[in-house]
Amino acid sequence: MLRILTVILAVASAGVAVHAQEEEYKFDIGAGAGMSGYLGDVNHSNLFRRPGFVGQLSFRYLIDTRWAIRGLFTASTIKGNTADTKMVLPDGMQYRFTSQLYDLGARAEFNFFGYGIGETYKRLRRWSPYLALGLGATVASPGGGGVFACMSVPMAFGVKFKVMPRLNLAAEFCMTYLVGDRADGRNLTDLYQIKSTFLKNNDWNSNLMISISYEFGKRCVTCHYVD
Repeated sequence: MLRILTVILAVASAGVAVHAQEEEYKFDIGAGAGMSGYLGDVNHSNLFRRPGFVGQLSFRYLIDTRWAIRGLFTASTIKGNTADTKMVLPDGMQYRFTSQLYDLGARAEFNFFGYGIGETYKRLRRWSPYLALGLGATVASPGGGGVFACMSVPMAFGVKFKVMPRLNLAAEFCMTYLVGDRADGRNLTDLYQIKSTFLKNNDWNSNLMISISYEFGKRCVTCHYVD
């Protein structure tokens, strides 16, 4: 019985390997969730001093085993409280906020290794670190502070793992630069009357999340390997 089970598992494994070698896919769709943070007028150092929730939907075009273009819709919550800081605000002002962020964007992703299962002549790996850089648009809705829209620049680092030929898991940390200073509310804009620069005044949003994605859309692959 043990021998029969061993043979069955061996045949099944071989079938999965052949299937993985024969098929590649052009797209994947995914979803993720995790913890969001914020840097700005109310928090200058600790990204996750008052963490919020972040959820994400994504669509990825797989250019090859190293490069991909990814579209994302992200919804997150950021929070802050001046009682958490040692800074003295003008007129001894105290301020706290909760803001909802909605971001729609696209970015390029680069895998450090050839990512995939099968096709050993390509030296693929089931896991790979990756970097991503993109551009998007963010709408912020601070409680009681109206609605604010701005451009966003996400910069991410992560690690992805192929659980099965079409199923992927990833862990990612992303910092997003918001080209504006109202994500934490209109009341905190330009507190010290200092002209905004790339690093001063404007807000940052951070996300730490786990995601899962599923590949589809068979790619026509021709093997040019010569033994």
